[in-house]
Amino acid sequence: MKIFKFGGASVNNVDRIRQLADILRLYPDDKKMVVISAMGKTTNALEKVVKAFFDGRKEEALQLFEHIKKQHLNTAKYLLVTSANATDARLLDFFTEVEWALHDKPVKDFDYYYDQIVCVGELFSSTIISAYLNEQGINNIWTDVRDIFRTDDHFRNAGIDREQTEKNIRDKVVPFFDEYDIVVTQGFIGATDENESTTLGREGSDYSAAVFGNLLGAEDVTIWKDVAGIMNADPKIFPAAVVMPELSYDELIEMAYYGAQVIHPKTIKPLENKNIPLVVKCFIDPALPGTVIHHKTIKNLPPVFVIKQNQALLHLHSRDFSFIGEHAVSRLYHLLAQKNITPNLIQTDAVTLMVCIDDMEDEIGQLAAAASEIFDVQVEKGLSLLTIRHYTEETAAEMTAGKYIVLKQQSPHTVQFLLR
Repeated sequence: MKIFKFGGASVNNVDRIRQLADILRLYPDDKKMVVISAMGKTTNALEKVVKAFFDGRKEEALQLFEHIKKQHLNTAKYLLVTSANATDARLLDFFTEVEWALHDKPVKDFDYYYDQIVCVGELFSSTIISAYLNEQGINNIWTDVRDIFRTDDHFRNAGIDREQTEKNIRDKVVPFFDEYDIVVTQGFIGATDENESTTLGREGSDYSAAVFGNLLGAEDVTIWKDVAGIMNADPKIFPAAVVMPELSYDELIEMAYYGAQVIHPKTIKPLENKNIPLVVKCFIDPALPGTVIHHKTIKNLPPVFVIKQNQALLHLHSRDFSFIGEHAVSRLYHLLAQKNITPNLIQTDAVTLMVCIDDMEDEIGQLAAAASEIFDVQVEKGLSLLTIRHYTEETAAEMTAGKYIVLKQQSPHTVQFLLR
């Protein structure tokens, strides 16, 4: 059993959907669960629909949704022949599901409507792709993951009810594989026991694939992306960046923690629990080996570079010149949690706490105002945060040459520089 997850970039046009079919043909002997994301920027487009609807701009919301409908109907038109009518009929059912909501007035909170509307992006794409694969002789069955993933009602970041979801997979998914080699479903979404749609939060499609991998006891989980694998730096910033053939689960989580655009840590846990490898492969060139993430410790990794631009540093100074102790640190963390702000770096001096966060005007203003009740506060902006994993003194010196180092934190494996 293999789990394949195809992200939005890998299904964002007709040619790439055809590539998807070619990739599946490379694995003719395996049972496969294929998890599909929304096409391209569909999720972003649907978010605009939700905002217009919630702000009371019903006609604008309907117009925006009409554009999304036409895009998907056109994609189906170019891909499908014998199943075109049946697919259009299923899409129209999903369209009606959204339009019914858009003709109403919002009486619940934003996150509820977000999930009821944004969830359809994955339903549209997977419906079209499943039909296309069947027309190409790649026999599969489509299933609605909302009938499989049972979640709580924490809309936009729903938690999966593992016990009920495992039962649903056993009762509803496993029997499909008696007749089909491929089951096509959606990532990112689920449903409550009241059949209200939910979304699983950041990187929810990767997480969906990992949960399927765990509960189906998969041989591995492969995420198909538009890159050759996981690289030691962003190639747009570092042209000499290289693909890392292997990584440990822990190393990947460390990279994500420091801001590397890799797999979200919540995706790793279901796989680590059963020691299931995660493979990141390139859908543009499937022959490339990609990156394998597993439990083994990998030695001699190259330096890993992560740069976060647009950083702000809050200098929080003790008002009475008393030492910064546990009470002050505790108060700071309480404020950060209260404002839902994740610090990128914290450093303590005798009478000063320094907190580096992403430069988001509202959040900084709120945090500075709240902290001013306890500390004297100064805010410094226009900074960048450089993190180097597996650094050498030479690489650190080279990367900071000609820049003013505002802060530095260092451990045996990682060094961070806040730079002006």
